[in-house]
Amino acid sequence: MYQKLTPKQKALTINLDPTIYGTFAEIGAGQETVRHFFRAGGASGTIAKAMSAYDKDFSDAIYGKEAKNRYVTQNRLRKMLRYEVALIEERISRENSPNRKFFSYANTVTTINFDKTLKGHGWVGIRFQVKENEGYNEIVIHVKFKENDATLQQETLGNLGVNLIFGAFTYYDNPRTLIESLYDDVATDNLEIDMIDFSGPAFDYVDNRLMSLQLVKNNMTDAVIFNSQGNNMLPADILYKKNIFAVRGSFRPVTKVNIDMLQNGIDMFMKDAACTQEQTEILIEITISNLRADGDIDERDFMDRVDILGKLGYTVIVSNFSEYYRLIDYFASYTTGDIGVAMGVNNLLMVFDEKYYKNLSGGILEAFGKFFRNGMRVYLYPYKDPETHELLDSSTLKVEENLKELYKYFKLNNRIVDIKNYNPEFLEIYSREILRKIACNIKGWESQVPEGVAEMIKERGMFGYKEELSLKQFS
Repeated sequence: MYQKLTPKQKALTINLDPTIYGTFAEIGAGQETVRHFFRAGGASGTIAKAMSAYDKDFSDAIYGKEAKNRYVTQNRLRKMLRYEVALIEERISRENSPNRKFFSYANTVTTINFDKTLKGHGWVGIRFQVKENEGYNEIVIHVKFKENDATLQQETLGNLGVNLIFGAFTYYDNPRTLIESLYDDVATDNLEIDMIDFSGPAFDYVDNRLMSLQLVKNNMTDAVIFNSQGNNMLPADILYKKNIFAVRGSFRPVTKVNIDMLQNGIDMFMKDAACTQEQTEILIEITISNLRADGDIDERDFMDRVDILGKLGYTVIVSNFSEYYRLIDYFASYTTGDIGVAMGVNNLLMVFDEKYYKNLSGGILEAFGKFFRNGMRVYLYPYKDPETHELLDSSTLKVEENLKELYKYFKLNNRIVDIKNYNPEFLEIYSREILRKIACNIKGWESQVPEGVAEMIKERGMFGYKEELSLKQFS
């Protein structure tokens, strides 16, 4: 357990380390981070330069122009970091400054607007060395401000910046602790971090998907997204003004049922929304509550699931949205486009279970107002009872008596529609049975998962798979 220090203590610790030397470039909220270092004392040996290229034309003259005149971007931040480090290397002789670890800290942010309609957001990062002769590492984060006052947001940004610089030099070998330390003297109610990216030789072993998981797990954000290549994505970048189609599940492992539901649901959704796949963001969602189903989160199990989903080419969202209406509300904060969700019968029955909405003053009606918003549809995949062989779909499932008329309303208005073109053979596939067979090394499950998945599970020993013992091993 690390010891929490105040921003002043952290700044002084950095200032008193003669090997740490670098620059500060802050755009959009004043020089909120560097002032901590100036005030702490001993800054002359740490700060090579502090600047705020606040004017756009002056900033362009230093770092170059940005496409579409967007300055609060990840690309802009990385340009700043690399430009400033290159200047240090060019201007400071290594011979005259032995044993020094150079760094550049930068941020480009916009705080709350005058009308208080946009809370503000920004990019914060550091490029730094762990040892004098090693290559540079980068930590880049995206933040969303929650406070309603620009001055308070600036103070929060200053504390965050100090935490990032201190964490980079102190906890580079323990990224989980580094992430946790970002909120020292910063309340989660005041600031959200919805993306983080580690790169460089000190972080070669770091999987940024696991780092994203820490953000959701620690309540630093509600959801994180990464693409099929495993790269962390900014939610606003991929969801803004898009049509969104999502499927929630455990995907432990992915089965042919999951893919059948997804593909047929997407086909129906694109016809209903009159859109193309290029205009639609397709997301596979895994919830934190699902990952915690068996107790503490098993990170190996998590990586097994997302590695398979990535191999199949899907973008994954990890969220803390136990209730579906919260997921839809989240999507609606980024887009006014159509939203579709494919789900099984059991999940729809949970949506119509009032016990999940006791925390809402408006109860289930408030939840449905957010869930069944304009342009949102449920695409229902049927379920075949393994004992009775009864087929359940939107016409045969039964909700509580007091919700029947409400259910009929959504069905009659095509807010709940059945997926028709499903493969009947897949209705006999049950993920728990597949998982049992994998763990017990019982053959027959391989044909029930998508192509290439069985080979991946066997090769990497996923989900408790063990290679069958052969007589050769005993000879």
